[in-house]
Amino acid sequence: MVNPTGSQQATRDGAGRFMRTVEALIAGYEQLSRLDRGRPPVRLVDRDVPVLVESIREEAVDVRGITLVSADGAQLPGWHPGAHLDVVLPSGRMRQYSLCGNPADQSRYRIAVRRLENGDGGSCEIHDTLRVGDRLTVRGPRNAFPFIPSERYLFIAGGIGITAILPMVRAAAAAGADWRLVYCGRSRESMPFRAEVVTLDPARVWLRPDEEYGVPASGAELFEHAPEGARVYCCGPVPMTTGVRLDLPASRADALHFERFSPPPIVAGKPFEVELARSGRVLEVPADRSALDVIRDEQPGIPYSCRQGFCGTCTQRVLAGAVEHNDHVLTPEERTVAMTICVSRASGGRVVLDV
Repeated sequence: MVNPTGSQQATRDGAGRFMRTVEALIAGYEQLSRLDRGRPPVRLVDRDVPVLVESIREEAVDVRGITLVSADGAQLPGWHPGAHLDVVLPSGRMRQYSLCGNPADQSRYRIAVRRLENGDGGSCEIHDTLRVGDRLTVRGPRNAFPFIPSERYLFIAGGIGITAILPMVRAAAAAGADWRLVYCGRSRESMPFRAEVVTLDPARVWLRPDEEYGVPASGAELFEHAPEGARVYCCGPVPMTTGVRLDLPASRADALHFERFSPPPIVAGKPFEVELARSGRVLEVPADRSALDVIRDEQPGIPYSCRQGFCGTCTQRVLAGAVEHNDHVLTPEERTVAMTICVSRASGGRVVLDV
């Protein structure tokens, strides 16, 4: 998974459900996007760990589970449910994948990668070139999706989003909490770790493949499984997380934490210009695109990873111009001289970057 991607807590405010009209959905998403910006920075872990690929296993259609061990035989850094790794691939690409193994086992890490033919190349590189015995570098683990103790939980996973959720379910079960898991996907064959999930407790797990129900699940349908006062953890595609967020106020749940594995849509963006100081080029950034996307058209090799503002890979030095900072990683001091070009925008007409 990517990736992972950011988490956010929302609480019941008694305001009733959003009207199910296009106008209300747009207004609701604008509000939710603003909430994302208020999340505290993720604590970075500056640690490179050399690892070897111990095993590769087909976990579902186009999904490979990969087990990594320390290259020198040492124990790997510890982690908690919700954590992810930055994986540096042989090409130099860096991608984030949720840890989906056992946090108590520091002898190995487990991740899972879904092949995305129309993605940015990281997943295809893993599927096409990675072999048992290959050496990689990982960074972290880091946790932008922390698991908070509670008496009651509802876990909602969509497809590869099960990777972030699976260790949380195991932790809740071990703690004796009252929990339920709803696991959605296009088909049973596309859902990784399906058999492993069911063995956790068949009475508490609901597999919900879209092809068996005709349509994807709505947020209201998913909340039907929530224990009273449950803390909800959701990881999946943007339509799923959006539906869950909009339907939270009318549910029995008290709090929601979520993680995306794709970039959020740009809502209420304003066009601006980016000047690339090293070449003197001035690029137009439309309201519905990021500076990263536009700069990549000019310079395909510019580094990036999460595209959600929490990893810091795409950070660039700002030489002039005011910035609307939408990231979750830079400190206040760093924001005076830099910006993450995947999510942040110029708050004036132009920003000049040291690119």
